[in-house]
Amino acid sequence: MIEVSHLKKWYRVHRRQPGLAAALRSLVRRPYEDVKAVEDVSFSIAAGERVGFLGPNGAGKTTTLKVLAGLLFPTEGQVGVAGFRPQDRAHGFLQQITLVMGQKQQLLWDLPPSETFLLNRAIYDIPRAQYDATVAELTELLDLGPLLGKPARQLSLGERMKCELAVALLHRPKVLFLDEPTIGLDVSMQATVRGFVRAYNERFGATVLLTSHYMEDVAALCPRVMVIDKGRLIYDGALPELIRRVRPDKRVILRFSKTVERRDLEALGTVVEHGDAEAIVQVSQDGLQAAVARALASLPLRDLTVEDPPLEEVMRDLFAQGRAA
Repeated sequence: MIEVSHLKKWYRVHRRQPGLAAALRSLVRRPYEDVKAVEDVSFSIAAGERVGFLGPNGAGKTTTLKVLAGLLFPTEGQVGVAGFRPQDRAHGFLQQITLVMGQKQQLLWDLPPSETFLLNRAIYDIPRAQYDATVAELTELLDLGPLLGKPARQLSLGERMKCELAVALLHRPKVLFLDEPTIGLDVSMQATVRGFVRAYNERFGATVLLTSHYMEDVAALCPRVMVIDKGRLIYDGALPELIRRVRPDKRVILRFSKTVERRDLEALGTVVEHGDAEAIVQVSQDGLQAAVARALASLPLRDLTVEDPPLEEVMRDLFAQGRAA
């Protein structure tokens, strides 16, 4: 569904020193430099996949999504989405994709979402029967009933985001580019949006490419992740494999029936957190079995859980390794 081969996107940027003299010099001679937003990126995504696209700020994630959506032209390389070249902006291409950006709004501010829905119906020339069926499905999935008649300016951020998703999906696109769709939402609303994206993907077989700085979004939705840093793709594969590669250790979460001293835990591994009723110990993969057996035999345990390291720490270590290399 998505094919990207040796994609490059560079920007030519004018830079000058502050001050009047530098401003006057720039009228005569303007020095430029090339900023490499995306540099030689290649990947392929099959129909129906949910893929996380991760990276720090300025890594090239949003630039790549805009190229895939046809909003930016690539400097070099080949890009194909659903059999089309995005930069051609063909009618058939626009009918099959949508781009949702958590920091941008497409709802008409002074009108209720239902009016924006009707506007998009006219733009995409959606048959009335299909439109009614889609609105009913989206209203059920996102619980939009009480929101459709309120002006957009009176909706909360979470309510607006639900309506933004709905209006972007009225034409039932087969490819979803989601750029920070849960930014600024509370925990409950993030879970609602994640559940909706999963349900839409499973119901319509849509391909999803998601960027997010909330690792819960990625862990809940994306079996596969691609990681980009400084414009280059540094990982493309399964999320569990990425965790094993970067942080092969495990975290043992211990909950006690009575207070345990820190020194009693140090024999198990590295103590990450320690409290009266709970502690977290970092243990190597090889020493996990022995550490669990020792904890069960010697500590007043109420509960014991073994988990992978937090995905935020995995990503931090991955970027640190890349900068060091």
